[in-house]
Amino acid sequence: MHDRSARGPAVGVRPTSRRANRVPAVLLVVIATAWALALAAEWTGYADWVHHHELVDSRLPVWGALGLFFVAWQVHIAAMMLPSSLPLIALFRRASVTQPRPAVVLGAFLGGYALIWTAFGFVALAGDALLHDLVPRWAWLDERPRLIGGGVLLLAGAFQFSSLKDRCLRECRHPAAFLVKHYQRGGAAAFALGRRHGLFCLGCCWALMLVMFSVGIANLAWMAPFALLMLYEKTGRRAQRAVAPVGIVLLGLGVLVIADPAWMPELYPAFDH
Repeated sequence: MHDRSARGPAVGVRPTSRRANRVPAVLLVVIATAWALALAAEWTGYADWVHHHELVDSRLPVWGALGLFFVAWQVHIAAMMLPSSLPLIALFRRASVTQPRPAVVLGAFLGGYALIWTAFGFVALAGDALLHDLVPRWAWLDERPRLIGGGVLLLAGAFQFSSLKDRCLRECRHPAAFLVKHYQRGGAAAFALGRRHGLFCLGCCWALMLVMFSVGIANLAWMAPFALLMLYEKTGRRAQRAVAPVGIVLLGLGVLVIADPAWMPELYPAFDH
């Protein structure tokens, strides 16, 4: 049983300084660095090294490929997912400023959040490895790779209209209510809260991130608009109005890719493999 005294109205905690109301500067540096690395990888041609199809088919040792993916995926999380969580992070920092070692508590919260997205990344990588093993054994699918890429887009488009997406977006769009409901003191509670927030964030965006995974996690042509889309879906004042149109666009792209992927080879390099 949790100690009720450990709970409290997260947004009602009075900060000891104005700095407690702001997002830690180090996180802004992390986000900026992640985007700088993504840009550098694109401009230098190293982006292909961390695309899923390259990692699965590479000659790197298994642990080398997994290590490279882990680093690249953390950069990807920082660039694409962390910005949309900044409002909650700022409120959590304000709520936890009176705790012992507030920086450690905030780190625990971020660790729980990162754990969820890291687990998703490795599940997606494992699924992709199984798919790479299956396709050569199934001649019909091997001759129609567009069905895989187009199917991912259709899945992402259909998910835009799901009740699960709607429920998770409601949680993510109201960070103050989320903290009031779930906030507890202590590092372990912060880690659990980060995991909980990560699960709702995953529920909002897993299908969009699956598209990113399929086109290559360092593919800036998709990375930039999808990052802006996920940021707006969670923080935009009229974000609810954008969900359905985005779903329609993704469904349309999926149909076009299945019909003939040749019209966008630069945006969908997976068809070259």
